[in-house]
Amino acid sequence: MSKIVFIADFFANEVGGGGELNNQELVEILRSRGTHVLEVKSNRLTPLFISECSTEVKFIVSNFVMLSEESKTMLQNDREYIIYEHDHKYVRSRNPANYDNFIAPKSEIINFNFYKNAKSVLCQSKFHANIVKSNLELDNIISLGGNLWSEDSLETMLNMSKVDKKPTCAIMNSSNWHKNTSDAIRLCEVKQWEYDIIPTCGYMEFLLRLGESEKFIFLPKTPETLSRIAVEARMMGLMVITNNLVGATGEEWFSLKGEDLIEVIKNKRTEIPNIVEEKLYEQSL
Repeated sequence: MSKIVFIADFFANEVGGGGELNNQELVEILRSRGTHVLEVKSNRLTPLFISECSTEVKFIVSNFVMLSEESKTMLQNDREYIIYEHDHKYVRSRNPANYDNFIAPKSEIINFNFYKNAKSVLCQSKFHANIVKSNLELDNIISLGGNLWSEDSLETMLNMSKVDKKPTCAIMNSSNWHKNTSDAIRLCEVKQWEYDIIPTCGYMEFLLRLGESEKFIFLPKTPETLSRIAVEARMMGLMVITNNLVGATGEEWFSLKGEDLIEVIKNKRTEIPNIVEEKLYEQSL
């Protein structure tokens, strides 16, 4: 049985973010294929643990802000790993929007060798991959072209895609400044559009509330590597009004909506784990 150690700062039972939800699906799919996957929080991964792992064990590194420098060094020198990138941990601020053309000065680049020595750096979209490539200038960076959703979530969104919509604009009520809730509200007020601010709630409740509206307004201030919520809105048949900072908008499938888009995203449940396994187990030259 193949063995993988999956490293992340947090898992979905602790944080319900898009990265964590995606990771949860990836782990479950890999396990369903017969792979033994051990989830380890990055702040608990030690050089001793790594040294005690067989060289046959592979590592998937997701968010790793809390991973020690000693563990990074041991991984890049002695083990085979891929980085499943959700944002921009090669920039000190994690926000390339601070710089012209999203390219940080060399003095702000961090973790360069950790990215360089990865078998692959897997990015969420072409938009995301292009920003990473522009900063790191490495040839191991590829786009996955999407995210993973559970079959239950996809079924819920399929049902919501068929319901009659209210003539309202959905807005995510986020306290994160970079999600820019205030500008979304301002746009609706200028256009005299009725809007519905969705409060913080459980994931399925959020989907049901989002899926009731005709439009979704999202105007982030920093690059969104994909934006799961924008994809969810499209899967439920909403018009998405956004800006050029949303990675999903650059994917060919984003022009689809409802059942057609759900079918594409459902196929990602096979395509993305296939890429992960291919890159993790391909022979180094």
